[in-house]
Amino acid sequence: MDKFIIKGGTPLKGEVTISGAKNAVVAEIPAVILADEPCVLENVPDIADVSISLRILYEMGADVNKLGDGVYRIDATKIKDSIVPYELARHMRASYYFLGTLLGKFHRARVAMPGGCYLGDRPIDQHLKAFSALGADCSLDNGMVDINADMLIGSQIYFDKITVGGTINAILASVKATGLTIIENAAKEPHIVDLANFLNSMGADIMGAGTDVIKIRGVKHLKGTQYAIIPDQIEAGTYMVAAAATKGDVLIKNVIPKHLESITQKLAKIGVNVEEYDDSVRISVDGPLVKTSIKTMPHPGFPTDMQPQFSTLLCLAEGTSIVTEDIFNNRFRYVDELRRMGADISVEGRVAVIEGVGKFSGAPVTAPDLRAGAALVIAGLAASGVTEIDDIYHIERGYENIEQKLRSLGADIIKKSVPGSSVRKIEAG
Repeated sequence: MDKFIIKGGTPLKGEVTISGAKNAVVAEIPAVILADEPCVLENVPDIADVSISLRILYEMGADVNKLGDGVYRIDATKIKDSIVPYELARHMRASYYFLGTLLGKFHRARVAMPGGCYLGDRPIDQHLKAFSALGADCSLDNGMVDINADMLIGSQIYFDKITVGGTINAILASVKATGLTIIENAAKEPHIVDLANFLNSMGADIMGAGTDVIKIRGVKHLKGTQYAIIPDQIEAGTYMVAAAATKGDVLIKNVIPKHLESITQKLAKIGVNVEEYDDSVRISVDGPLVKTSIKTMPHPGFPTDMQPQFSTLLCLAEGTSIVTEDIFNNRFRYVDELRRMGADISVEGRVAVIEGVGKFSGAPVTAPDLRAGAALVIAGLAASGVTEIDDIYHIERGYENIEQKLRSLGADIIKKSVPGSSVRKIEAG
């Protein structure tokens, strides 16, 4: 396994450019299957989850060509099979988006139960509820999800709880259904709006994305399109926190400041200087950081995907901070690793009590999942001494060229490679 070796204590300074949004692209790559013509996606991040998604399409028969940095032409019109390769699907949670897109295209789908980071229970019952409302039969067999429908009929879908994945899958399955589909209690995250914009650019009729009621009038055909993925709000937030933790001064470019409001508000509250521009934010620190409380909530609340990083920053603040995780029930697995570095954190259920310690000390740690791994990178950057982070494949699932970007900001970080291969990437041609 590869690892990061970080010599901490250097304030990050300079400029960094944010890549395309992981949570958008892992839905939009499967969505290309719905198009009756080739599509071109731009601003595609070079991350492991993208490689897996493209590999799934390739293995299913699609033509996938890399036209340049972050630009792919995908022709999925040759796909006839509705089964996603098991070995690929089980490595990525977002593989379940192939359920919605294959159901929408072929009225059938067979996909392995999703993998990816283990953050506690992530049931797909709300996804299956949406498919059933559209007229599909759903079953689970030996770790595989089977969905079949004679035809898909627009319907009213009410989610018992807000679900990002369920909302996306309902959209994907509904765009070619007959009649009107109304999704109530829908999630409102920016990547859901981006998916709707992407599908609408193909000729879909989706209204209300970004609100809690989405209306979709089914269409028979979707054309090809050329579309640029939105910037990644979580990658941006991660660099914002890293700049604050190292008491640096960083201009973070290619962002949509509106998407970052819940993060910037909390940073400002604890004493971080935040300057917003049209498509960038500048983060700097010139005084002590102070305690606060955060509670993760669906958008526009504080994102669960930023909780580990922000909790790490609060370890460096004065006083006692309270962090409540209201989305996932197993998102504090990084706490034991931070304790190795000197953190004083106690966890009871979904609540963490963080006593500010002011500093970290370098130590060998292991990344338990994607965002926890990013949190450990931040701790290593702020720590005195050397930090070695194992299992960085989690981090590379969601952050493009993270070591190169951090080095460009002055960080002393190297990636130590160990022989072995991950999922082979799609190259040009």
